[in-house]
Amino acid sequence: MTKRYIVAFVGLFVLILGVGMLMGAPFTVRLMVEAFAFALIAMGLNIQWGFGGLFNFGILGMLMVGGFAVTFISYPVNPDFWASAGPVMLGRTLVAAAIGAVLIVMAHRVQRFGVTGKWRATIIVLAWFIAYVIFRSQMDPAANLIVSEAGWVGGLGLPVVLGWVFGGALAAIVAFFVGKVSLGLRTDYLAIATIGIAEILRAVIKNLEWLTRGTLTVSPIPWPVPDPLAYQAMGAAPTESFIYARAGYLALVIAVVVLALWLIHRAYMGPWGRMMRAIRDNHIAAASMGKDVTGRQLEIFVFGSVLMGIGGAILVSFVQIFDPSSYQPIHHTFLIWVMLIVGGSGNNFGALFGGLFIYIIWILSEPLAQALFVVASGFSEDMGWGAIPDIQARSVQMRVFVLGLVISIALRFAPRGLLPEVIKRHD
Repeated sequence: MTKRYIVAFVGLFVLILGVGMLMGAPFTVRLMVEAFAFALIAMGLNIQWGFGGLFNFGILGMLMVGGFAVTFISYPVNPDFWASAGPVMLGRTLVAAAIGAVLIVMAHRVQRFGVTGKWRATIIVLAWFIAYVIFRSQMDPAANLIVSEAGWVGGLGLPVVLGWVFGGALAAIVAFFVGKVSLGLRTDYLAIATIGIAEILRAVIKNLEWLTRGTLTVSPIPWPVPDPLAYQAMGAAPTESFIYARAGYLALVIAVVVLALWLIHRAYMGPWGRMMRAIRDNHIAAASMGKDVTGRQLEIFVFGSVLMGIGGAILVSFVQIFDPSSYQPIHHTFLIWVMLIVGGSGNNFGALFGGLFIYIIWILSEPLAQALFVVASGFSEDMGWGAIPDIQARSVQMRVFVLGLVISIALRFAPRGLLPEVIKRHD
C-alpha cells in the first residue's frame, strides 16, 4: 500500500505539472483551487458512505446551502433593506414561526392528557395547519415588501472565512433534520429520499427571492485573500496578479483540506472509527452490542455534510457568484460519487486523490476533446467528407463520455478504488 500511495500521488503531481506546462500557471492554479474544494466534498461523502455506508445522493443540496451561507455572511450590507420595514416584519415572522413550533410540539405531547389514536393524529394535523397559516400570514407580506422596496435582504458584510464556517454549520443543521426524516430507510430508498430532498432545497433556494435573490444571481462575492484587482492596484501585471491571488486562495484552501484530513484520519483510526465501521459492516451485530446505530448514523451524516457545506462555500466565494440555476446533478452529485469510487471508498487519502484526479480529468477532457475534433475535422475536410459540425458542443458532451470511461476502467481493474480501504486486523 505504501508503494501504491507513492506511485499514485507522484503520478498526480506529474499530471499537475503537465497541465501547468500545457495550459499555463493562471489556469492551473484556478484548477487546483476547485479540485481541492471538490476533494474536500469527496472527503465528506467518504465519511457518510465510506465510514457509515449511508447512500447520500443529496450532495447538491448541501453545496447550495453552503453557497448561500457564504453569500449571506460575506456579501456587503444592503442599506435599502435595513432602511425599510423589512427587518421588523422579519422579526414578526420569526415570532410567528416560534408560536407555530410551540403549537406543534404541544400537539405531539397530547397523549400525556389521555388523547391517543385518531384524535391525537387529528390534533397534530390541525396544529401543523394553524402553524402554517400563522407563519404565512407574516411571511408573505414581509417577502413582498422586501422584494418591492429593497430587492432582497443582502449580506452581512462579515469575513469570508466566517461564511465558510457558517456554511458548514448551516449544512449540519439541514443534515440533522434530513437525517431525522430519512435515515431509517434502507440504502436504495435512502438514495431516492436524499435526491428528492436535494431537489426540494434547490427549489426553495431558487424561489426565495427576498433572501437569496433567486435566479437573478449574487455577485461579486468577496475573497478571503487579496483578489487580482488588489494585486494590480499594487503594481502587478494582470497575468501575475491572477497567479498571486489564486495562489493565496489555493494556500488557504489546502490548509482547510489538510486540517480536515488530519481530524478525520485521527477519528477514523480511533475507537470512533472502529465503531462506525462495525455499524457499516453489520448494524444488527453492532446494535446487539449496545451501540446506538441510528444516533451514530445521524452523527456521521451531519459530519459529512459539514465538509460538503464548507466545500460549497469555498467554490461559490472563489467564482464570486452565487447562481442557484448553475447547480446540476451531473456536476454536483454524480461527479463526486465518481471521485470517491475511483479514489477508494473508506480511505481518506483515496477520497483526496480521487477528488483531485477526477476533477482534473473532468476539466481537461473538454479542451483535449476539442483539439482532437479539430484535427479530425481537418482530416475529414481533406478527404472531402466535410467538417465536423458543432465541435464546441460536442467537446462539452465528451466530458460525460470520458467520465464514464474512467469509472468503467476503474471498476474493471480496481473495483475497490485506486487507494482502497485498509483495515488492520489483530489476532
